[in-house]
Amino acid sequence: MERLQKVIANSGFCSRRKAEEFIISGKVKVNNQIVTKLGTKVSSSDQIMINNTLITKEEDKVYYLLNKPRGIISTSNDELNRKSVIDLIATDKRIYPIGRLDYDTTGLIILTNDGKLTNILTHPKNECKKNLCCKNRRFIN
Repeated sequence: MERLQKVIANSGFCSRRKAEEFIISGKVKVNNQIVTKLGTKVSSSDQIMINNTLITKEEDKVYYLLNKPRGIISTSNDELNRKSVIDLIATDKRIYPIGRLDYDTTGLIILTNDGKLTNILTHPKNECKKNLCCKNRRFIN
């Protein structure tokens, strides 16, 4: 059993926060019953619909390594409609960057739809080094 909003996010339909909005607003049905309570647990055999659209349980995971050019932002959404790293990847999956690089910074960035990997790489408890530089074919911190 897993939380409904997590199952929806893992399906690639939308983010977990957006899934929570759908649930609270009564747009989610589990086995043809409207669910409005966050944290509702569902099983792999449950049928989940959002706005009467059936979702699949889990999307295939994809991973992209991108050498981010200058003048591109590293975010999924931008209120100023600037070009983002998402625009540089041709995919039908809902991907997002792991971490951030400044607008004028170039460098390697990972884009994925794998929430577990994102958590491993970004959660402070895992102490992953983020700023590695390459000098004379050696990585230095």
